[in-house]
Amino acid sequence: MPMFQPSKRDGVVVAGFDGGGDGQVLDLDTAVKDGVLGGVVGGGVIGAAVGEKLDLKKMIEELDVPEIPSVFICPISLEPMQDPVTLCTGQTYERANILKWFNLGHYTCPTTMQELWDDSITPNRTLYHLIYTWFSQKYSLMKKKSEDVQGRVSELLQTLKKAKGQARIQALKELKQVVAAQATAIKTVVDEGGVSLISSLLGPFTSHAVGSEAIAILVKLELDSESKTNLMQPTKISLMVDMLNEGSVETKINCTRLIEKLMEEKEFRSESITSHRLLVGLMRLVKDKRHTNGILPGLSLLRSICLHEQAMSLIVSIGAVPQLVELLPALEPDCLELALFILDTLSSLSEGKAALKDCINTIPNMVRLLMRVSESCTQYALSILWCVCKLAPEECSSVAVEAGLAAKLLLVIQSGCNPVLKQKSSELLKLCSLNYTDTIFISKCKLTRTIQ
Repeated sequence: MPMFQPSKRDGVVVAGFDGGGDGQVLDLDTAVKDGVLGGVVGGGVIGAAVGEKLDLKKMIEELDVPEIPSVFICPISLEPMQDPVTLCTGQTYERANILKWFNLGHYTCPTTMQELWDDSITPNRTLYHLIYTWFSQKYSLMKKKSEDVQGRVSELLQTLKKAKGQARIQALKELKQVVAAQATAIKTVVDEGGVSLISSLLGPFTSHAVGSEAIAILVKLELDSESKTNLMQPTKISLMVDMLNEGSVETKINCTRLIEKLMEEKEFRSESITSHRLLVGLMRLVKDKRHTNGILPGLSLLRSICLHEQAMSLIVSIGAVPQLVELLPALEPDCLELALFILDTLSSLSEGKAALKDCINTIPNMVRLLMRVSESCTQYALSILWCVCKLAPEECSSVAVEAGLAAKLLLVIQSGCNPVLKQKSSELLKLCSLNYTDTIFISKCKLTRTIQ
């Protein structure tokens, strides 16, 4: 059989990655005309950008391109090629990938599975230049856009230093849009001192129009310890609480998220969150049925707050326990777990236990949630049921058994869940059985058919 001599011409691209036998030969004009370059615009195709030589690997790593021409993709790794080489079958691969294939003892073409009559590999320089040019143009456009964004952010920050009234609001609105759309804008704001500048706009005399835009920006930024400490000033927290109660839904959510960010700081002072107005505003956000996008951030902040002992009694005093219990059936799983965590935490207080016992739907809702959503939810619901039944064994145990608790507890015991949960279920089952004869309790457990 005659030896295959790979082409050494630079003006040829060998493709054919769709599993066909022979490679498709493309000259440069055809490659551009037929869209192999996937939308590259401008003059020449081959050749590095003027000035600094760009690193192909770096460009591939930094660019986030949704669609890359298939001719640039290595059939083995399904990643863009940086050093394409062609086999005698006409198929092209990334050099490192095909050499690894050979080192594993394979002497076939991975795509066609043809046995190779020539194991030499030929650098596909033309395809390399096409790949390099395509990525370099995309990279240059990205860099230019990034530089434009950085310039605009700098201009807006300068405007904020001197602008007042409507001009200040307009600058903040534009900066908010830029920060939301471009990741590079966030870094520029931080690097150019934008965090302290925007934070300085928040105070006792700040209008809600300015405050809402400023907070919408701050919540998207990476805040260092100094910035968080600055934002924890009582006047700034007070403004956030006001807007949590009176702002738009978007503003309420942003205030909620920013306060939770501040709570991550070690120096955060508990007195900042022991505010009746803050907690009332949070519960309004959580209960807003028209804007359910506020439930998760609201519950998340409430969870963080109830970890502070000073705030727990206040949360119970505003009636949060019955309100959260009533919300449970309508909550999504992620929100449900947060709400149950909060209720379980509050059940450690005597007033929390009493509030749970006095709520008519506590027991039926908790029983319904056992073995329904997740092991965590089952754990929290079981803990709450235990607290309530322990508080008033005769009254609550009977209600729980009538709601189907005994059968649910048996399911937990028979399941493959945490041994601690099983033990807790056994203890609660024993507690519930004290008010019944064996025969009646077995019927309540719905075990008659199993025993027979």
